[in-house]
Amino acid sequence: MNITLRVWRQANAASQGRMVTYQVQDVSEDMSFLEMLDLLNEDLTVKGEEPVAFDHDCREGICGMCGVVINGTAHGRGNSPVATTTCQLHMRSFSDGAVIDVEPWRAGSFPVIKDLVVNRSAFDRIIQAGGFVSVSTGAAPEAHANAVSKLKADRAFDAATCIGCGACVAACPNHSGMLFAAAKITHLAMLPQGQPERPLRIKKMVAAHDEEGFGGCTNIGECAAVCPKEIPLDVIGQLNRDLLASLFKRDGK
Repeated sequence: MNITLRVWRQANAASQGRMVTYQVQDVSEDMSFLEMLDLLNEDLTVKGEEPVAFDHDCREGICGMCGVVINGTAHGRGNSPVATTTCQLHMRSFSDGAVIDVEPWRAGSFPVIKDLVVNRSAFDRIIQAGGFVSVSTGAAPEAHANAVSKLKADRAFDAATCIGCGACVAACPNHSGMLFAAAKITHLAMLPQGQPERPLRIKKMVAAHDEEGFGGCTNIGECAAVCPKEIPLDVIGQLNRDLLASLFKRDGK
């Protein structure tokens, strides 16, 4: 396969970025999208040019580091209807001779570090605000000490699959991070360990979300449509219900 890539190049957040066109030849349809970028960078290195900076780690669809916008879609899909991470998107999803635009996440809360790499530490600060449980350390409790219904356990697991990639923010016209925050809040809200701090957690995490400059949710649904882990949109509804209930709790308790 021969591919025409139009890649966003930007030296840093303060510089002016632009799209640069590259030709990538001899691309195997079995390559992942990141392996195709590796092939491009090998060619650029041989030519003495600076390689394209992009984020990656596990390359197994687990870590959430690899997010970029491909042809206007977060993580991209090519000809595949299945939600996936960029590292698990394979070149067989594109046609020979395809022209592919590759850009970083577009959101004020995710400033560009270089080229396709953005700073997503805003998500870390939302978690630090309340996305945890405070428990006493010591001997492990009996596994069945706190019964959890299958319905709640499944709900918690579905929400916990969020990998914090930021695709929801990149896809949302308001650049809202509510799907991410709601997934983390719903995960803990379904479990017994999350109950003592539940009202205070929701207040702190929503406040942190707003302080980071993310937009408000208007239920457009673009976030859920591109989520590689298919987090359901209704977790935002649960966030709103929990937030409303927390307003009637004294000191958030």
